[in-house]
Amino acid sequence: MTTTTATAQSAAPAARMPPQIPYIIGNEGCERFSFYGMRNILTVFLMTSLLLAVPEDLRKAEAKEVFHTFVIGVYFFPLLGGWLADRFFGKYPTIFWFSIVYCAGHACLALFDDSIPGFYTGLFLISLGSGGIKPLVSAFVGDQFDKSNRSLAQKVYDAFYWIINFGSFFASLFMPILLKAFGPRVAFGVPGLLMLVATLVLWAGRQKYVHQPARGANPHSFLKVVWTALKAGGAGAAVAALGAVGALYSLSQLGSLGLVPAVCLALVLVMGFGGAGAALQLDRARGAHPDDAVDGVRAVLRLLVLFALVTPFWSLFDQKASTWVLQADQMAKPAWFQSSMMQALNPALVMILIPFNNVVLYPLLGRAGVKVTALRRMGCGIALAGVAWIFAGMLQLWLDAGQAVSIVWQMLPYAALTLGEVLVSATGLEFAYSQAPLAMKGTITSFWNLSVTIGNLWVLLSNVSIKSPSALQAIHATGYSETACLMFFFAGFALVAAAAFGLVAKRYPMQDNYRG
Repeated sequence: MTTTTATAQSAAPAARMPPQIPYIIGNEGCERFSFYGMRNILTVFLMTSLLLAVPEDLRKAEAKEVFHTFVIGVYFFPLLGGWLADRFFGKYPTIFWFSIVYCAGHACLALFDDSIPGFYTGLFLISLGSGGIKPLVSAFVGDQFDKSNRSLAQKVYDAFYWIINFGSFFASLFMPILLKAFGPRVAFGVPGLLMLVATLVLWAGRQKYVHQPARGANPHSFLKVVWTALKAGGAGAAVAALGAVGALYSLSQLGSLGLVPAVCLALVLVMGFGGAGAALQLDRARGAHPDDAVDGVRAVLRLLVLFALVTPFWSLFDQKASTWVLQADQMAKPAWFQSSMMQALNPALVMILIPFNNVVLYPLLGRAGVKVTALRRMGCGIALAGVAWIFAGMLQLWLDAGQAVSIVWQMLPYAALTLGEVLVSATGLEFAYSQAPLAMKGTITSFWNLSVTIGNLWVLLSNVSIKSPSALQAIHATGYSETACLMFFFAGFALVAAAAFGLVAKRYPMQDNYRG
C-alpha cells in the first residue's frame, strides 16, 4: 500500500502556471504605467498650465484640491465596480468596459489640455475607470487558480506588486521629461496609449480566462444585515440617526466645503454612525439572517475600526504627489531635473525594501525576540509616515528662512514614507483578507480602498479649515508659514493615529479565514 501511494504521488503532475496569467500581468503593467504617468505630472501641469488664471497665492491650494479630489474618486468607485461585477456582469466584462471608459478619460486629458471643463471630464472618467477595475483585477487573478496550483498564486501576487512599482518608477522618471520637452498633449497622450495597449492585452486573452459568473442578489449581504439591525430600533438606531443628521448638515455646507468634500464627509458620517449603531444591536439581526452572516458583519465592523485609524496614513502618503512636489519646486536641483521626477524614488525604494524586509529585517527582528505581526507592521508604518512629515516640515522651515536647500535632502522623508508604505500597504490588504469571512472578502476589499478616499478627504478638509480667520491668526502667531504648520499638523495626526492603532490592536481578536 505504501509503495502504491508513493508511486501515485510521484506520478502526480507538478503544479502548472495558468497560461492566461501573462495576459493579466501585461495588462496590469501597462495600466499602472498609464495611471502613474498621468497622476505624477498632474500637480505640475495644473500649476504651470491649466490653472494660470487662478491668482498665484491661491493656485497651490487649488491644485492640491483638484489632485486629492481626483484620488478620492479613484478609491471611491471600487464600491461601484465590485458591486456591478458581483451582482450583474462578472469580473472580466466589468474590467473590460471600465477600461474603455478609462481610455476615454485619457483621450480627454490629451485633447482638452487647455480646457478646464474638458480636462476635468477626463479626470472624472479616469477615476471612474481606474476605480471601477481596482477591486477586480487581483480577484480575477485568484479566479485563474484552483487547488492543484494555488501554491503558485502567491508568486503571481508578488509579481503584481512588483510590476505596479516597476510601471510607477518609469512613469515617474520619464513623464515629467515628456511634459517639459513635448508639452501636455504628448505627456498625457503616452499614458493614454499605454492604457489602450492594456485593454487590448486583456481582450486578447478573453478565450483563455476562467470566468466566474456573477453571484446575483444576496439576501444576507453585509448591507442587508446592517439594515436589519438598525431597523430593530433602540440605541443603535438613535446613533445611526445622529449620523444622518450630521450628513445633512455637511451637505448644507456645500458653499464653504465644496461639493466633493461635503458629499464625502456626509458618507463618512453615515457609514461611521451607521456602523456603530449596527454594532450595538447586531444580535437583533439573528433569525432574520443566518448566524454566519451576522458574525461576518461583526468581523467586518471590527476591521473597520482599524481601517479608520489607517486613514491618516493615506492623508500623508498621497500628498507626496502634491505637497511634496510643490516643496521640491522651491529646492535647489540640476536644471534638467523636474520636481515630479523625485516621485520615482518611491517605487524604486519599494522594489528594494520588500525583499530587504523579508530576507534581512524580519528574520533579524525574529532572532532578537521581536514577533513581527501584521498589526505591528501597520502601526509602525503609520508612525513612520509621521516621522517622514517631521523631516519634510524641517526642510520647509529651512526653505521659509530663505536657505538654499538641495533636493537631495528630500530623499530622507521619501525613505521613511516608503518604508511606512511597505509596512502598511503591502501588509494591510492581506491582513484584511485573512480576517474577513469568505462571504465578506469583496466587501473588505472595497472598504480598504475606501480608507484611501477618506485619507484624501482629510487633506481637503484641512485645506478648507486653514483658510478660516481663526486658523490663519493662530498660524501667524507661531511665526511659521501655512505650509510648515500643515506639515507638522499631519505629522502629529499620523503619530496620534499610530498610538491609537496600537491600543486597538492589542484588543483585536485575530482570525484565520483562509480557505481550507
